[in-house]
Amino acid sequence: MQREQQAIGSNRISNGMMFLLAAACGLIVANLYYAQTLVGPIHIAMGLSSTAAGFIVTLTQVGYVVGLLFIVPLSDIIENRRLMVVSLIITVGALLAAAFAPNAPLFLTASLFIGIGSGVAQILVPYATYLASEEQRGRVVGNVMSGLLLGIMFARPVASFITSIWGWQAIFILSAIVVTLLTILLSRALPERKPAPTVSYGKLIFSLGTLLKQTPVLRRRALYQACLFGAFSLFWTVVPLRLADDFGMSQQGIALFALVGVGGAVAAPIAGRLADKGWSKFLTGLAMIIAALSFLLIYLFQNHSTVALILLFVSAITLDMAVSGNLVLGQRVIYSLGSEARGRLNGLFMSIFFVGGAIGSSLGGWSYAQGGWNFSALIGVALPLLALLYFFTEKETSGDVQKKPSAE
Repeated sequence: MQREQQAIGSNRISNGMMFLLAAACGLIVANLYYAQTLVGPIHIAMGLSSTAAGFIVTLTQVGYVVGLLFIVPLSDIIENRRLMVVSLIITVGALLAAAFAPNAPLFLTASLFIGIGSGVAQILVPYATYLASEEQRGRVVGNVMSGLLLGIMFARPVASFITSIWGWQAIFILSAIVVTLLTILLSRALPERKPAPTVSYGKLIFSLGTLLKQTPVLRRRALYQACLFGAFSLFWTVVPLRLADDFGMSQQGIALFALVGVGGAVAAPIAGRLADKGWSKFLTGLAMIIAALSFLLIYLFQNHSTVALILLFVSAITLDMAVSGNLVLGQRVIYSLGSEARGRLNGLFMSIFFVGGAIGSSLGGWSYAQGGWNFSALIGVALPLLALLYFFTEKETSGDVQKKPSAE
């Protein structure tokens, strides 16, 4: 443990290693989003009803939360590189099972395990901070999270493009090949990180509730991001419907629109660098205001004009910037709470705001069916405003210095 703590304080992560971890996060987390634009062809091939087709995406997300809560915490007691390799092997197997599944039950089971295995992305993010010095931490988190966010942004259009050429099975096969090569590379390139196990697995999982109770900053940051990610998920659930219904866009056009969100990922490394300079609290409030204004802008201009379409593009970029920037700010604060519980803290943080994203997606589909774009946009304004109201109750001057929770 002493040797690990010395490494944490003195190491400086190389640019090459930072790029590898960022690329790995993006390639792994993309597996959660490939199926989102492929629900149509997959549910037809699997013989699923339109209602049951929603499980194609939902089970992958459920699996991811399971991985966050029950696999990611193992990084606090098990050698990290070995844990990553095992998780990636599970992912490869699940991707191949999905590609060659002869029926819906097997495909849906494979989807669940794709989500569970993909939770390894949230082992890589805190792992990167172990390799970094204290003064690098914000920049490292920002750069690695940029890779993860780019994976999310590119997954949908890439899946649509490959499906249009080779069919929906091709994206799962290609991803399995890429993840296999990534597993080999990570097993050779990453240094070992052996945490000092102080608790059993049962106590480790039980400690999640204790950590959540004892760490107010974790609850606060997770709820901030849950509201913003809920708005993000609502937007990307509803905007394809708006583009098709009001602007007559084809599936290819919608896939190209999804590429717009990639521009928002630039906020992650910028937020990380500014957070290293003590700007965390200011930037957190700014992110919430930008997210609310992004929805307000497209609520006020609801016609079918070119101006309204351009504003949709602008809002997609600014909303993604707000969400990705705030995510890095939250993770930087959480990673400053101590190394011995960092895996569990990150798992809790990610699972809570991921639930917020699932709620946002559900609200998007429901609100669009009930009141169209007008109702959906209003909910989109409300979610970051709720976070902003809660933000005004924050008493810490910077949000960077917090009491470290007990590891048990």
